[in-house]
Amino acid sequence: MGDATGIFSIVIYFVFIFAIFYFIGIRPQKKERKKQEAMLSSMAIGDYVRTTSGFYGQIIDITDDMVIVEFGNKNCRIPMVKGAIAEIEKQTTAAAPSEGTKINGK
Repeated sequence: MGDATGIFSIVIYFVFIFAIFYFIGIRPQKKERKKQEAMLSSMAIGDYVRTTSGFYGQIIDITDDMVIVEFGNKNCRIPMVKGAIAEIEKQTTAAAPSEGTKINGK
């Protein structure tokens, strides 16, 4: 009986260690990956993006796994993989407030 109790406690110890690794490392990474995939699937032509290298540009074309982003002037169009997109800013259709409009009561 002494050997069985020792082996059982070692198995419980390994299960506990695996559970800690799962909840600290694996699970948050899966959530982040799902969030990234949802963001990339919501991309549309005309959205402004920030790439992983820190460049800001506007999407002008989208294919299955590539996007063409226009940076700065009209002559700088670069194709890149969708995974290089770090952040998306949706193009808004609402007009900016005019100069006479008060913001926050000021």
